[in-house]
Amino acid sequence: MQPTSPAAPQRRLYTEEQRARRDATRWTLVQGILAPLQFLVFAISLGLVLWYLATGEGYAAATASILIKTFLLYTIMVTGAIWEKVVFGQYLFAPAFFWEDVFSFGVIALHTAYLWALFTGQPHGLQMGIALAAYATYVINAGQFLWKLRMARLDMEAAQ
Repeated sequence: MQPTSPAAPQRRLYTEEQRARRDATRWTLVQGILAPLQFLVFAISLGLVLWYLATGEGYAAATASILIKTFLLYTIMVTGAIWEKVVFGQYLFAPAFFWEDVFSFGVIALHTAYLWALFTGQPHGLQMGIALAAYATYVINAGQFLWKLRMARLDMEAAQ
Protein backbone atom coordinates (compact mmCIF):
# COMPACT_ATOMS: atom_id res chain seq x y z
CA MET A 1 0.00 0.00 0.00
CA GLN A 2 1.35 3.40 -1.00
CA PRO A 3 1.50 6.14 1.55
CA THR A 4 -0.98 8.88 0.89
CA SER A 5 0.23 12.38 0.46
CA PRO A 6 -1.77 15.49 1.01
CA ALA A 7 -3.40 16.75 -2.16
CA ALA A 8 -1.43 19.45 -3.89
CA PRO A 9 -3.02 22.82 -3.33
CA GLN A 10 -5.12 23.86 -6.28
CA ARG A 11 -3.59 26.71 -8.23
CA ARG A 12 -5.93 29.65 -8.18
CA LEU A 13 -6.82 31.43 -11.38
CA TYR A 14 -6.50 34.87 -9.79
CA THR A 15 -4.65 36.20 -6.78
CA GLU A 16 -6.72 38.38 -4.48
CA GLU A 17 -5.12 41.48 -6.03
CA GLN A 18 -5.82 40.27 -9.58
CA ARG A 19 -9.42 39.46 -8.68
CA ALA A 20 -9.85 42.95 -7.22
CA ARG A 21 -8.41 44.52 -10.40
CA ARG A 22 -10.62 42.25 -12.56
CA ASP A 23 -13.72 43.27 -10.65
CA ALA A 24 -12.83 46.98 -10.65
CA THR A 25 -11.94 47.49 -14.31
CA ARG A 26 -14.49 48.53 -16.91
CA TRP A 27 -12.73 46.19 -19.34
CA THR A 28 -14.35 43.23 -17.59
CA LEU A 29 -17.76 44.64 -18.50
CA VAL A 30 -16.58 45.34 -22.06
CA GLN A 31 -15.48 41.71 -22.42
CA GLY A 32 -18.74 40.58 -20.84
CA ILE A 33 -20.70 42.45 -23.51
CA LEU A 34 -18.49 41.71 -26.51
CA ALA A 35 -18.16 37.96 -25.94
CA PRO A 36 -21.88 37.09 -26.15
CA LEU A 37 -22.36 39.65 -28.94
CA GLN A 38 -19.59 38.01 -30.93
CA PHE A 39 -21.16 34.59 -30.33
CA LEU A 40 -24.56 35.83 -31.53
CA VAL A 41 -22.99 37.26 -34.69
CA PHE A 42 -21.07 33.99 -35.15
CA ALA A 43 -24.27 31.92 -34.91
CA ILE A 44 -26.09 34.11 -37.45
CA SER A 45 -23.07 34.19 -39.74
CA LEU A 46 -22.60 30.44 -39.56
CA GLY A 47 -26.19 30.00 -40.66
CA LEU A 48 -25.69 32.43 -43.55
CA VAL A 49 -22.45 30.74 -44.66
CA LEU A 50 -24.06 27.29 -44.55
CA TRP A 51 -27.10 28.64 -46.43
CA TYR A 52 -24.82 30.03 -49.14
CA LEU A 53 -22.88 26.77 -49.41
CA ALA A 54 -26.09 24.73 -49.58
CA THR A 55 -28.00 26.93 -52.03
CA GLY A 56 -25.50 29.20 -53.76
CA GLU A 57 -27.63 32.14 -52.64
CA GLY A 58 -26.84 34.88 -50.16
CA TYR A 59 -23.14 35.40 -50.81
CA ALA A 60 -23.35 39.13 -49.96
CA ALA A 61 -25.14 38.50 -46.67
CA ALA A 62 -22.72 35.73 -45.71
CA THR A 63 -19.75 37.94 -46.57
CA ALA A 64 -21.11 40.91 -44.61
CA SER A 65 -21.70 38.68 -41.60
CA ILE A 66 -18.16 37.29 -41.74
CA LEU A 67 -16.77 40.81 -41.91
CA ILE A 68 -18.82 41.85 -38.85
CA LYS A 69 -17.69 38.72 -36.99
CA THR A 70 -14.07 39.44 -37.90
CA PHE A 71 -14.36 43.06 -36.75
CA LEU A 72 -15.79 41.89 -33.43
CA LEU A 73 -13.00 39.32 -33.09
CA TYR A 74 -10.32 41.97 -33.59
CA THR A 75 -12.13 44.28 -31.16
CA ILE A 76 -12.42 41.64 -28.46
CA MET A 77 -8.77 40.70 -28.91
CA VAL A 78 -7.59 44.29 -28.46
CA THR A 79 -9.88 44.96 -25.51
CA GLY A 80 -8.99 41.56 -24.04
CA ALA A 81 -5.30 42.44 -24.23
CA ILE A 82 -6.04 45.68 -22.38
CA TRP A 83 -8.05 43.70 -19.79
CA GLU A 84 -5.12 41.29 -19.38
CA LYS A 85 -2.73 44.22 -18.88
CA VAL A 86 -4.94 45.73 -16.18
CA VAL A 87 -5.54 42.43 -14.37
CA PHE A 88 -2.22 40.59 -14.85
CA GLY A 89 0.24 43.34 -15.76
CA GLN A 90 0.95 42.15 -19.30
CA TYR A 91 -0.93 42.54 -22.56
CA LEU A 92 -0.94 38.91 -23.60
CA PHE A 93 0.17 35.46 -22.51
CA ALA A 94 -0.40 35.92 -18.79
CA PRO A 95 0.08 32.47 -17.27
CA ALA A 96 -3.62 32.15 -16.35
CA PHE A 97 -4.68 32.66 -19.99
CA PHE A 98 -1.57 31.58 -21.89
CA TRP A 99 -3.11 28.76 -23.97
CA GLU A 100 -6.28 30.71 -24.65
CA ASP A 101 -4.16 33.55 -26.02
CA VAL A 102 -2.05 31.17 -28.10
CA PHE A 103 -5.14 29.61 -29.65
CA SER A 104 -6.67 33.07 -30.17
CA PHE A 105 -3.83 33.86 -32.54
CA GLY A 106 -4.80 30.85 -34.63
CA VAL A 107 -8.38 32.12 -34.73
CA ILE A 108 -7.17 35.57 -35.75
CA ALA A 109 -4.86 34.10 -38.41
CA LEU A 110 -7.74 32.21 -40.02
CA HIS A 111 -10.05 35.23 -39.94
CA THR A 112 -7.26 37.28 -41.49
CA ALA A 113 -6.76 34.58 -44.13
CA TYR A 114 -10.45 34.96 -44.94
CA LEU A 115 -9.93 38.71 -45.44
CA TRP A 116 -7.01 37.97 -47.74
CA ALA A 117 -9.15 35.54 -49.75
CA LEU A 118 -11.98 38.06 -49.98
CA PHE A 119 -9.87 41.06 -50.94
CA THR A 120 -7.74 39.15 -53.47
CA GLY A 121 -10.83 37.77 -55.20
CA GLN A 122 -10.32 34.11 -54.40
CA PRO A 123 -13.18 31.75 -55.35
CA HIS A 124 -16.23 32.06 -53.15
CA GLY A 125 -16.03 28.42 -52.10
CA LEU A 126 -12.47 28.93 -50.84
CA GLN A 127 -13.53 32.06 -48.95
CA MET A 128 -16.36 30.21 -47.24
CA GLY A 129 -14.11 27.22 -46.50
CA ILE A 130 -11.62 29.49 -44.75
CA ALA A 131 -14.48 31.14 -42.86
CA LEU A 132 -15.70 27.74 -41.67
CA ALA A 133 -12.19 26.79 -40.53
CA ALA A 134 -11.96 30.13 -38.70
CA TYR A 135 -15.33 29.47 -37.10
CA ALA A 136 -14.33 25.96 -35.99
CA THR A 137 -11.25 27.34 -34.23
CA TYR A 138 -13.36 30.14 -32.75
CA VAL A 139 -15.72 27.57 -31.19
CA ILE A 140 -12.77 25.77 -29.59
CA ASN A 141 -11.35 29.07 -28.33
CA ALA A 142 -14.72 30.18 -26.98
CA GLY A 143 -14.90 26.84 -25.16
CA GLN A 144 -11.50 27.54 -23.61
CA PHE A 145 -12.72 30.88 -22.29
CA LEU A 146 -16.00 29.41 -21.03
CA TRP A 147 -13.99 26.80 -19.15
CA LYS A 148 -11.89 29.57 -17.58
CA LEU A 149 -15.06 31.45 -16.64
CA ARG A 150 -16.30 28.32 -14.88
CA MET A 151 -12.93 27.90 -13.16
CA ALA A 152 -13.08 31.53 -12.00
CA ARG A 153 -16.53 30.92 -10.49
CA LEU A 154 -15.36 27.78 -8.74
CA ASP A 155 -12.26 29.63 -7.57
CA MET A 156 -14.40 32.40 -6.12
CA GLU A 157 -16.66 29.88 -4.36
CA ALA A 158 -13.62 28.17 -2.87
CA ALA A 159 -12.28 31.52 -1.65
CA GLN A 160 -15.53 32.27 0.16
